Amino acid sequence: MPRQDKTAIAASLASATCSLLGTPAATPVQAQEEPGWDLNTALLYYGENDDRVQDVSLNLQAIRNFVDDRLLTLGLAVDTLTGATPSGAIPFDGPQTFTRPSARSTYTTPPNTIPLDDSFLDTRVAVNASWQQPLGRLYSIGAGLSASNEYDYMHMGANLKLSRDFNKRNTTVSAGLAIAMDDLSPVGGAPIPLSQMLGEDDRSNKTGDQSKDVFDVVVGLTQVINRNLLVQANYSYSNSSGYLNDPYKILSVVDGTSGDPVPAAPVPGEDFPSHLYLYENRPDERTKHSAYGQAKYYLSGKVLDVSYRYMTDDWEIDSHTIDARLRWPMGDRSYLEPHLRYYTQTAADFYRISLVDGEPLPSYASADYRLGEFDAVTVGMKYGWKLASGHEMSVRLEYYMQDGDAPPGQVIGNQALQELYPDLDAIIAQFSYRFGW
Repeated sequence: MPRQDKTAIAASLASATCSLLGTPAATPVQAQEEPGWDLNTALLYYGENDDRVQDVSLNLQAIRNFVDDRLLTLGLAVDTLTGATPSGAIPFDGPQTFTRPSARSTYTTPPNTIPLDDSFLDTRVAVNASWQQPLGRLYSIGAGLSASNEYDYMHMGANLKLSRDFNKRNTTVSAGLAIAMDDLSPVGGAPIPLSQMLGEDDRSNKTGDQSKDVFDVVVGLTQVINRNLLVQANYSYSNSSGYLNDPYKILSVVDGTSGDPVPAAPVPGEDFPSHLYLYENRPDERTKHSAYGQAKYYLSGKVLDVSYRYMTDDWEIDSHTIDARLRWPMGDRSYLEPHLRYYTQTAADFYRISLVDGEPLPSYASADYRLGEFDAVTVGMKYGWKLASGHEMSVRLEYYMQDGDAPPGQVIGNQALQELYPDLDAIIAQFSYRFGW
């Protein structure tokens, strides 16, 4: 997606697809003899340090329970994002001027700071719907649709899942697939890959709208070990093809000795970038393989939920994710749930801090820090309670810390004196309310 990673907001849109592909989503309500609705609402705030991305999101999920284990799920997410995000250019000891994506104006960043594009502003609306029902005595089938729209991006998706129970329903095997078709309309147009950032009102290196397709397949196994232990294992395959660039990310072209950005030749009478910057270029296809395991263990009223995911792709990114939660009852009506998550990844093979002036351009290059090598830790706490009416409420507060380093072999001259990888801290706060009728 051609925007800062949207953390929990993207998860809301994907909940229909992910739940059909074996990724844990909201826990479905058990079917009842009498039909009924279960409504989950959540208001989320996500805020990054240094006045970077701020996000306010409203999420609604309605589940309709019918007889015979049939289930209808409807979802809506609305989020507004503002702030600034790293452009990909490196900092150095002088000011830098950039042309905004619209090519209608320029902006300047101060010396010795990571260049940020402060025009980050978007509103996103996402909807999803899914249906699940038995298919005979041991089979069940589910299908869903999803869609989202924002200023420069539109998504349409569909998914399907089939599962079968074995071993007196203690074992469930499932298989699912999902497809997504996304259209991109970058502000000012999609730049020609590795072309130079031009001056104000010059869009000669911009093209029209772009698109990409995503195809996912997941197979999974869920096993009841005993009355206290449930385990799950999944394998997933994902293939993305089409326009995979971020049209707003650039790279600095630097002197091969000093490592400083190369000044651009000014154009008389025009507001022009101060230095030479090139737009990124990524491969037009990406294939990912993931293995996921989860265990839920009940011990004396408490529930321990631990999961691990390994992902590898043909961009040479390998990642590991460990997630742990412990739900601790506080009497009959409330609970505490501490949460710890650790994530680490290697860098893409085309990740570059900068490009050296005079050297042949690589086929692919990106300075997007999300493609670099980094570690991230999330720590937090959730408190939930049940009202006398039976309605449920919860509050969650988490702190996210991301820390990365520039590849040592790419650091040139004065770059060693700068912070080349933009570390990130963020606060996540959420209020949830659940009720049925």
